[in-house]
Amino acid sequence: MQTAYSMGVWQNANNDDESKKKKNQEEERAARENEDLKDKKISEYGQTLLEDGKKEHKIHLLSIIGEIEGHECLPQHNKTTKYEHVLPQLAAIEDSAEIDGLLILINTVGGDVEAGLAIAEMIASLSKPTVSLVLGGSHSIGVPLAVSADYSFIVPTATMIIHPVRMNGTVIGVTQTFEYIEKIQDRIIKFVVEHSKISYQDFKNLMLDTNQLAKDVGSILVGEETVKHGIINEVGGIKEALAKINEMIDAREKKTG
Repeated sequence: MQTAYSMGVWQNANNDDESKKKKNQEEERAARENEDLKDKKISEYGQTLLEDGKKEHKIHLLSIIGEIEGHECLPQHNKTTKYEHVLPQLAAIEDSAEIDGLLILINTVGGDVEAGLAIAEMIASLSKPTVSLVLGGSHSIGVPLAVSADYSFIVPTATMIIHPVRMNGTVIGVTQTFEYIEKIQDRIIKFVVEHSKISYQDFKNLMLDTNQLAKDVGSILVGEETVKHGIINEVGGIKEALAKINEMIDAREKKTG
């Protein structure tokens, strides 16, 4: 009886060890899958979750780079941001109880107007704190994207090119075409004015300047110039941007109790 009892205890202990070993293997596999998923999100979509800071805030990092791709697919060699990837992600950020804020890194040459405005409107409508950081450039439709956040930064060497709307393909030379282009420009100008400190007329003057671009109409603004014109809030880098969004999250949490 004593021997049988001892064997039973040994078997139970052995089973416990096997269960613990199996559980540890499953946890390690889950951790590897999570890391692979994070790496995939960074490599394919330029997105990740910043959650290792001392503030214990979870900040979603979204990068808008290359050309904003609209309803038509661009060539494979083009670096693009696809709006059909970004819009669902923004909806998920708004719906998530875990994500506290959004940090947007921007380096874009512009692109599809409708797609760019759609992304900008989604960012502007988020209830969570948002901060944008312009790196390299935020040209054309990239300007509304930069100002769509609650607070915007630009590095000293980054540029913004502000110019009139261009159209590709067949253009019918009638009054209605001109009026349609004017309406598109008006939508862009109004969005920028509503989400920054620049006036309607000042932005339109920058858009129609004939002295700065050799083969086009418009303006090039570098770093501090964008702040002086009231388009961007502040010159700064990733350190300042992270500090600002953490500050905004703290203020929001304090306000909501």
